[in-house]
Amino acid sequence: MQIQGHYELQFESVREAFAALFDDPQERGAALCIQVGGRTVIDLWAGTADKDGHEAWHSDTLANLFSCTKTFTAVTALQLVAEGKLQLDAPVARYWPEFAAAGKQSVTLRQLLCHQAGLPALRELMAPAALYDWQAMVDALAAETPWWTPGEGHGYAAITYGWLVGELLRRADGRGPGESIVARVAKPLGLDFHVGLADAEFHRVAHIARGKGNVGDAAAQRLLQVTMREPTAMTTRAFTNPPSIMTSTNKPEWRRMQQPAANGHGNARSLAGFYAGLLDGSLLEGEMLDELTRQHSFGEDKTLLTQTRFGLGCMLDQPDVPNATYGLGPRAFGHPGAGGSLGFADPEHDVAFGFVTNTLGPYVLMDPRAQHLARVLATCL
Repeated sequence: MQIQGHYELQFESVREAFAALFDDPQERGAALCIQVGGRTVIDLWAGTADKDGHEAWHSDTLANLFSCTKTFTAVTALQLVAEGKLQLDAPVARYWPEFAAAGKQSVTLRQLLCHQAGLPALRELMAPAALYDWQAMVDALAAETPWWTPGEGHGYAAITYGWLVGELLRRADGRGPGESIVARVAKPLGLDFHVGLADAEFHRVAHIARGKGNVGDAAAQRLLQVTMREPTAMTTRAFTNPPSIMTSTNKPEWRRMQQPAANGHGNARSLAGFYAGLLDGSLLEGEMLDELTRQHSFGEDKTLLTQTRFGLGCMLDQPDVPNATYGLGPRAFGHPGAGGSLGFADPEHDVAFGFVTNTLGPYVLMDPRAQHLARVLATCL
């Protein structure tokens, strides 16, 4: 496998570990970018990007980053908080009156961002086309009754987070949530990151496909069993309502929509650049960064059925939990995306890390491929 890009000699073992990913014949394409102290020390890519394995992965190839998008969304919301256009602890209904229905009059933006609002899923089945109907989805969520008492426990809002937080961005900033995120976060840092991708960029997007034969860890198997056996369970509804959620990744309408929980498109460079921008203060002042990265939710996740630890729209490290550590320092924060992509920052080592793949693994939280690369990085620092 030919590895493209550049690396500093001190990090040669990371390059070797990245190359070794392709010893697995199922590994199709991937990219890795690492900044240390604001300097890019690794920027690598390899493999193929298209469905049939004929088109090489290029330096500007984009991929659906799935839930890596959530932290970009949270940072945008916190910028609006800093400007006084939103408040973390004001009722969401102050900005979105319809949201007060069904006992949600006291739910706050903070609770939405740290997955405590009780809205990870809709009970009533939506039509597949509703996935692309912003108004239908926000209306349904505004009418929904929380699955638990908001503030008492947490459950990951895998896709609903995008409509819930996105609608507040739209109302506070006066433009589409994706436009807001790109204008406030991506453009100032020159990141090749998109929430609502223009058709003219589709030729750059890697085709996403699942790897075969790997059943994942215990957390992944537990989640799979529930979604297969309990169609009306909250966890099942969170990932399958609307039913088109799991089958839309490569569709043009998915790429075009502005769904800021799960359909950001970018590359390893944009993930590393984003986290470098958090470490150097370009995106958030100290007080807001502290809010983003301090523990808000910790314990058994009502949706993911495993232990999770969240700040505001970011996942915090759990060094002693194998599926929940980034593999570097205990103060690391960031977000994995379904199937293996990962972006995070480690303040202790001043590291900003981005890994992107188009070969989806089955893991619920951290993917072992990215964790291994981070652990090898630790030996080089």
